[in-house]
Amino acid sequence: MKRKSMFFFVPALAFGLAACSVEQTEEGELPDVDVQGGQLPEYDVDAADVEIGTDTQTVRVPDIDVRMPDDTQRSDPPTN
Repeated sequence: MKRKSMFFFVPALAFGLAACSVEQTEEGELPDVDVQGGQLPEYDVDAADVEIGTDTQTVRVPDIDVRMPDDTQRSDPPTN
């Protein structure tokens, strides 16, 4: 029975919210704030050691030979 009442309540709530109108009656204003000096937090960070240099290993890349057909050898695509 609880589930049936939820199906009625949710659309009724949505309709009630859509039926109201809201108008601004007065402009808003930010407060006056006096800011004085402060201090940022300090952190002690121990970063990882990174070594930069050249690698003695060689990566072998396969040589690929691509042969494109000439324009004269190209055939038209089949038609349906």
